[in-house]
Amino acid sequence: MHAYLGLGVLIGLGLSGTSFAIAFGAVGRVVSNERRALALGMAGSIGSIGQFAMVPMGQAFISAYGWSTVLLILSVVVLVTIPLAGVLKGKPAEVGAAQSLGEALREASGHGGYRLLICGFFVCGFHVAYIGTHLPAYVVDKGLPPHIGAWALGLVGLFNIIGSALAGVLGGRISKRYLLSSLYFSRALLFSAFLVTPVTEASVLLFGAIMGLIWLSTVPLTSALVAQIFGPRYMATLFGIVFLSHQVGAFLGAWLGGYVYDLTGSYTIVWWIAAALGLISAAIHLPINEKPLPRVAAAAAE
Repeated sequence: MHAYLGLGVLIGLGLSGTSFAIAFGAVGRVVSNERRALALGMAGSIGSIGQFAMVPMGQAFISAYGWSTVLLILSVVVLVTIPLAGVLKGKPAEVGAAQSLGEALREASGHGGYRLLICGFFVCGFHVAYIGTHLPAYVVDKGLPPHIGAWALGLVGLFNIIGSALAGVLGGRISKRYLLSSLYFSRALLFSAFLVTPVTEASVLLFGAIMGLIWLSTVPLTSALVAQIFGPRYMATLFGIVFLSHQVGAFLGAWLGGYVYDLTGSYTIVWWIAAALGLISAAIHLPINEKPLPRVAAAAAE
């Protein structure tokens, strides 16, 4: 019960106030549309430095001091970051025509591309949570030492620095929907290749590196696309709803991985499910109309 309350409820509430929807909403409101994808990509890549540093370090600390001591250490680290939230302030770079929150929500809910983004981001959450939760156990199940899984996740964080930054750069030059479709298709290919090749230390680390390049590259592109279509004023709210779908997918990915393993003694079925979902997400991003709504285009032309 304590684990459910602490790791599930309290950490979940904490993440809801510090996750991409909040941070990217603040960043997206103070930069122009032309530079937004780049700014969001840079924000995402900097955040990945923490994953690269903390996953292997956390594994080493757990081995040396135990999990309870490590949680206390990480709690202190989080407390140090609280004053830094004060820098995320400023007036929106684009305000556009006056619009209430209710009007913005109705407008977005009637937009087919917005609904497709919500469905696509569900798949992203499924992938991320499944791999983050079960890759270390999968590695051990294949006879490799635990630190290989930890280092693989560390490489995911390291290469996500490059992937997120590159997504930000390309997002300002190339259609975001095509980039998103390519990322999900690449995930499907990677999962399939990982399944049909022998699991070795080298293959696991290589998987972590490649996965890092396409890990959270979807986040700056998806959030920038929301702001591009609907404007930045309610970006945090609208992207927050999209991100809710991501978290529902994350819950299902983490839960289903464990459930299927308990039933079958193998993760193979879930890997193939993840690959199939990648193909579906790649397809549903293609018809998204990413043109700014007329009121947003009019405001930008003023």
